[in-house]
Amino acid sequence: MSIQHTNIYAIALHHRFQWEEAQDCFVILFPEGMVKLNGGAGEVLNLVDGKRTVADILTELKAKFSDVPDLDKDIVGMLELAIEKAWLRQIN
Repeated sequence: MSIQHTNIYAIALHHRFQWEEAQDCFVILFPEGMVKLNGGAGEVLNLVDGKRTVADILTELKAKFSDVPDLDKDIVGMLELAIEKAWLRQIN
């Protein structure tokens, strides 16, 4: 699977992404359970809205975390994992 900068993703059907106060983190809820996301994963998936391209997400996070090296690789890696786990669906 190759993620292109023009790709647009959304949270998969039957999944919900939200901040969970009790867990103090972002989570993905789905019929089989819940996945607690670490801070970086939550930051990435928080921008996956079915409108932003991968390039938009990269630009926004690189501006927010300008001191983090190799951020592009980490963001794309998180998106690849989320797609592999079927947490995301491609819009375009």
